[in-house]
Amino acid sequence: MTRSKKLKPHDFERSWILNFSHACVLTGLFFSVGLISMPVVALEFSDIANEGEIKFLKERPDPGAYSFQSRVKITPTSLENGVVDIATCHIQLDPIRKIVIVFNPERVQAIVIKSMSKVASAEIKGNEVTLTDVERGATVCIDLRSRALDKITDLTYQLNAGPLMRRYFDGFLPMSAQLRVDWPKDMFAVLSTLPERREGVQDVEGSDGVQLDAIFAGTMTAKIVLKKIH
Repeated sequence: MTRSKKLKPHDFERSWILNFSHACVLTGLFFSVGLISMPVVALEFSDIANEGEIKFLKERPDPGAYSFQSRVKITPTSLENGVVDIATCHIQLDPIRKIVIVFNPERVQAIVIKSMSKVASAEIKGNEVTLTDVERGATVCIDLRSRALDKITDLTYQLNAGPLMRRYFDGFLPMSAQLRVDWPKDMFAVLSTLPERREGVQDVEGSDGVQLDAIFAGTMTAKIVLKKIH
């Protein structure tokens, strides 16, 4: 039996040198994550997704590496104007000279950097946040207000998150994402979530919110469809 080849840290070191001066761009309805990465653990080639594919993973092959968290708050006013409050955190960032986070200019209304560690500087300019000299294990938390709740019918609404990714050249490394949506108790029932529950994807629904947790490699867009009940 042929054993699959592992990517060791020094394989990524060489790639890191080639991409040291490149800025990473994060785009999407809320955001997306596109990081030139340099893991400290060996990864199997089977852990890495190619362009155009997504692999959902039962567990992290690189525990403690990059993860993303977001928490969306829907209020009664959100039903009228589509505007929600979003708290996001990028945790255990990979080291890189510069990351540019670009939010959708047609939707974002306010951006605030709540906290950061192991980042030399952060600047907000228009719909962009630029992080400079990001060290391994850095964390940055950003709050924003965004017109991110789309009305589908009189009683149904949709939230879209992503695309989320952790890029490595023309492939994607594993990452985990936790997406939490809160609303007043008994306001909504969840009609559907995408991705659906499967290995590597879990969702927990309640009368006051829903949480989606995913471990994956590739590009993931999440969609949550809600029906107003009260």
